[in-house]
Amino acid sequence: MSRRPILAGNWKMHHTHLDAIQVVQKLSYQVDPKTYDDVDVVVCPTFTALRSVQTTLEADRIPIQLGAQDVHWEEHGAFTGEVSPTMLEKLNVAYVIVGHSERRELFGETDDNVNKKVQAVLAHGMTPILCVGETLDEREAGQTQAKVTGQVRAGLAGVKAEVAATVVLAYEPIWAIGTGKNATSEDANETIGQIRAEVREMFGAGTASEIRIQYGGSVKPGNIGELMEMPEIDGALVGGASLDPDDFARIIRYRD
Repeated sequence: MSRRPILAGNWKMHHTHLDAIQVVQKLSYQVDPKTYDDVDVVVCPTFTALRSVQTTLEADRIPIQLGAQDVHWEEHGAFTGEVSPTMLEKLNVAYVIVGHSERRELFGETDDNVNKKVQAVLAHGMTPILCVGETLDEREAGQTQAKVTGQVRAGLAGVKAEVAATVVLAYEPIWAIGTGKNATSEDANETIGQIRAEVREMFGAGTASEIRIQYGGSVKPGNIGELMEMPEIDGALVGGASLDPDDFARIIRYRD
C-alpha cells in the first residue's frame, strides 16, 4: 500500500508571531503548489503564533496544514498555562504533537498523560503525531525495540483500530534530536518496521498498512532523500531545519 508522505516542522520555542508569518510566506514562495498534491506539509508554531499562522495560511491560500506542539487533555479548567483541545480545534489546527521526548524528559510527561492527550486530540477531530524514542543509554543497552513499542502500546491504549489508522507516529531517537547525529536510514527503517509490527499486533494488518510513521532526529535537506527511500518511512518530523524556510522548502521538495 502506498501511504501519503507527511512532513511536519516542529518549531519548538522559536519564532515570534511576526517571524512565523514571514517564514510561512517565504516557504510558500519556494514550493510549487502542485507539490502539495503528493505530500502533506505541516508547520507547528508556538502557541502565541498559532492564530497568526492560521490567518496567513487561510488568507493566502497556502496549502500547508497547521499543527500545535502540545495540548492538555481537559476541555477547560483551572490548569494555568495550558491549552485545551477545544481551543486548538477552533483555530483549525489539523495536527497536534503528543508525547515529544522533550515533554517526557524535561517536563515529566508520563505514558498515561500521553494517552489522555491522544484520546482528546482524536475526540476533537484532529490528528495526533505521537512521538516515541529511546535514549542513548537505552540504545546501547539493546532496549530500543522494547522502549519504542512500549510507548506505542501505551500511547494508543483504548483507541479503536479504524481510528488508530489515522494517527501519525513519529520515531525520534532522543540521542539524535538537535545533536547533529542521526540514525542511518537503514537503522531508522528497521526500528520503524518494529513499530509497524507492534501496530499490526495491536490492531491488525489493515491498520498497520495504513498508519503513517515518520522519522525525526536531525533531519536535513542532505539526508531527507535517503530517508524517504526507505519502505517503512512515511515522512519526517523536522526540528531545526524547519525553522529556515530555505531548508524546509528543500526538504519538502525532496523528490526534485
